Amino acid sequence: MLELALRGSKRYYAWLAFLMVLIGIGSMAYLNQLMVGLETTGMGRDVSWGFYISQFTYLVGLAASGVMIVLPHYFHNYKANKHMVIFGEFMAIAACIMCLLFIVVDIGQPTRMLNVILHATPNSVLFWDMLVLNGYLGLNLMVGWLCLQADRNNLPHPKWLKPFIYTSIIWAFSIHTVTAFLYQGLPGRHYWLTAILAARFLASAFCAGPAILLLVMMVVEKFTSFKMAKNALKTLVKIIAYAMCVNMFFFGLEVFTAFYSNMPGHMHPIVYLFAGDHGHHEMVALMWTFIGLAALAITLLVTPKLRNNMKLLPYTLIILVVATWIDKGLGLLIGGLSPNPFGGITPYWPTGKELLVSMMVYAIGALIVTVLFKIATDVKEEMGHSQALACGCSSEDNCDCAAEAEAAAEAAATVEA
Repeated sequence: MLELALRGSKRYYAWLAFLMVLIGIGSMAYLNQLMVGLETTGMGRDVSWGFYISQFTYLVGLAASGVMIVLPHYFHNYKANKHMVIFGEFMAIAACIMCLLFIVVDIGQPTRMLNVILHATPNSVLFWDMLVLNGYLGLNLMVGWLCLQADRNNLPHPKWLKPFIYTSIIWAFSIHTVTAFLYQGLPGRHYWLTAILAARFLASAFCAGPAILLLVMMVVEKFTSFKMAKNALKTLVKIIAYAMCVNMFFFGLEVFTAFYSNMPGHMHPIVYLFAGDHGHHEMVALMWTFIGLAALAITLLVTPKLRNNMKLLPYTLIILVVATWIDKGLGLLIGGLSPNPFGGITPYWPTGKELLVSMMVYAIGALIVTVLFKIATDVKEEMGHSQALACGCSSEDNCDCAAEAEAAAEAAATVEA
């Protein structure tokens, strides 16, 4: 099926060329970081994790979010999700690769990764994080590719794959849980020292991740003949709405616990983020922007008339993604490292080179998503699945035009044979 990635329009090749240029520019910054060292970043003694790790954390949520499409289809036999499952799995592949790349650029010398393998320490959470991320990547690669190959050959999915599919669903929860444990394992960082952190991570993953997937799918619909099933789209938007409400509820619990109990260690990071401290107000405007955007996103999502407005929906999803990124992709990390365990403030802001290297990683992820989604949409078009869903029916099982499209595809395959 890889040959499908080599066939495309001029616009497709122009987009690939643009991504390659971004990767090239970011690679130059990364080569400079390799030669000079991590002093090119904004990190230091007090801020040992920076923009790289915050993006890793956010993207783990994107990787785990695919389960919101896979789980209803396989656990609850929700047929409307049938043709979107492959896109959730392919998005998880790209997200896992970006997560691993952000770890590579964060540790300085890539050879240090071998220490986790050659000197394995099962009592280290980092060791388990390596296992769950690579394991989830392998599961999605195997399941996604083999299922798409079976679809292209007009064959049922191999039965022996089902245990791996069910394992991947459970595994999706583990990758973000273990990532939360990485933060919770640092007792001097009060903003992270909370039992609800893993639950917060999962809630934010299940709203932001599907929102990003839907935005990408909307772009796919614009440039291909593939169409999402309307019922599947509406169901996923409801899941996003519920998850966002839960995410903000959990955040409110953190604020209440910190200030009602009057615990200085827990109050200090929140005060710094939302009001500033010791003359440092770097994050105040951003964090209040997060609150405003989150409130706006929830309002748009819980109001049925606004939620079902397809013209408004992309903007709603963008607002939600920006809000969750400010909170989880920046505020969570900076709030945990500043104030430090001694109560001092060490301001951190990513440098230009950090942003260029991060651009490289995101461009690599976009390249992977583009190629994988191109293959998936071409296979769907070959099989007539895109025409089956273009009529607006919820699924092929209760749609006459879907049956006609599949019959036409099978007849064409017979003639070719």
